[in-house]
Amino acid sequence: MAWHSPANLCNLKFTNFPFVFTCSLIKLLHMKKWLFLLVLIPSFALISQAQTTKVTMLTEAKPEAVGMSSEKLKRIDQLVQEYINNRWVAGAAVIVARKGKIVYYKGIGFDDVDKKTALKRDAIFRIASQTKAITSVAIMMLYEEGKFLLEDPISKYIPEFKNPKVLDQFNEKDSSYTTVPAKREITIRDLLTHTSGIGYAQIGTKTMNAIYARAGVVGGIGVDNIVLADKIKILGALPIFHQPGEKWTYGLNDDVLGYLVEVISGMPFDQFLRKNIFDPLGMKDTYFYLPTEKYKRLANLYTEDSTGHIVKALEHSSINGDFYRDYPAMKGTYFSGGGGLSSTAYDYAIFMQMMLNGGEYNGKRLLSRNTVRMMTMNQIGDLSVGDNKFGLGFGIVTEKGSAQSPVPTGTFDWGGMFSSSYWIDPEEKIVAQLFLQLYPNSHGDIHEKFKVMVYQAVVN
Repeated sequence: MAWHSPANLCNLKFTNFPFVFTCSLIKLLHMKKWLFLLVLIPSFALISQAQTTKVTMLTEAKPEAVGMSSEKLKRIDQLVQEYINNRWVAGAAVIVARKGKIVYYKGIGFDDVDKKTALKRDAIFRIASQTKAITSVAIMMLYEEGKFLLEDPISKYIPEFKNPKVLDQFNEKDSSYTTVPAKREITIRDLLTHTSGIGYAQIGTKTMNAIYARAGVVGGIGVDNIVLADKIKILGALPIFHQPGEKWTYGLNDDVLGYLVEVISGMPFDQFLRKNIFDPLGMKDTYFYLPTEKYKRLANLYTEDSTGHIVKALEHSSINGDFYRDYPAMKGTYFSGGGGLSSTAYDYAIFMQMMLNGGEYNGKRLLSRNTVRMMTMNQIGDLSVGDNKFGLGFGIVTEKGSAQSPVPTGTFDWGGMFSSSYWIDPEEKIVAQLFLQLYPNSHGDIHEKFKVMVYQAVVN
C-alpha cells in the first residue's frame, strides 16, 4: 500500500466515515497536528465498526416495521376466540416475531374458565416435548467442546447400553419377550435423530408401554421423586424396538441425552441448563420445577370430556399414566430431557431467536453457526417423519411438506404433548409459538390454522 501524506489522504475518494471525518479535521487544524490525527484514525474505525455491529435482542415493534400487517394479524385473535367460544380450548398464549421484532404477543381467553380468570401472556406453560430442542442444544454444546463424536456409541459413556438387544417376540398375556442381538451399538446421533429403536413409556405403543411399565421406566413428566440416572440405567438393559438407524421411532432418546449431559459435565442436568443456556440467554422463567414464588403463574391444565369440550384435568389424572397435574409446582428430582421443562412464550421465543441467529443471542454465543446448520438439516437420509425430515433435535420442513403449508422449506419445528407448537423460519426470519394447555386435543387443527394466520400477514 502506498504511503500518503495527510493532505493527499483528503484527495482520495474514501466514503468510510472515519476517513471523511478525519479529512475534515485535517482541513480545520494546523498541519503540525497530522501525527496526532493519524493516531485517531484507528479509534474512528472502531466507532464505525461498533455502529454497524448488529446485536439481536427480541423487542416489541409495530408489524409494519418488519413487513407485516397489523390488521391481518388480528385474524389470530379471531381464530383463537372461535375455539374458545366453542369450548374447544380455554385460552392461548401466542407470540410471533420477525427479524428480531415481536409483532404479536398476547394472552387470549381464560386460565380458569369457570372463574373467568384471564390467561396472561406471561403465564408459565408445561412445554413437554419442546424440552427436546433445549436438550439437543445442551448436547451439541458439549460436542463443540470435543467431549464426544456423534458416531460414538452411547455405551462408551453409559455402560448399561452395551450390546443392545432388539425385540423379537412379545407375549401380551404376561409382557414376556424374546430378543435378538442388535447389528450395531446405539450412537449419540441415533439418539438425537430418534432412530435408536428406543420407544416411549406411557404414551408409546401398547407393547412399549407394557415392557417399560413392567421395568418401572416412565415417560418422565408428572412423576414423583425419582432420579434420572436410575431409570436410564434400567432403560439401557431393555430391548429396543428395531435395529438402530433403520426406522424413525419417537422415544425416550432425549431423557438418555439428558443423563449423558450429567455424565460428561459432572453436573445435574437442571444446573447445566441453568448455567449454560438459561442464564446466558436471559430465560428467567424456564425450569423443571418452579420456584415457590412462581407457582401461581402456572397455567391450568385442561382435558376433554366425551363430547370433545374442555374440562379441568384432575389433580391426579390418568393422563400419561399415573400423572400429577401440577408437577412443575413441586420439589421434584427427575429432570426429563424429553419433556420435563416449563416455560413462557417469551422465554421460548428467546431460545428460538438464538437458533434463528445461528447460535447467538444478545451477544451470547451458545453454538457456532455450522453446528446449527448440522442440527437443522436432514439427518435421517431416506427415512421420513410424515412429509418431512428430522435433524438433530428438530423436525425439518421439506419441499413436500412446504407444499401442504405456507411454511417455507428449511423451517425447523416441533411441539409438545399439551398442545403447543413452534417453528423457526430462516427464510422469512420468523419465530412463532402457540401455547395451549390441553391433552388430548380433538381440535389440533388450530395449530395449522395459526401458521396460515402468520404467513397471510407477511406483506413485504
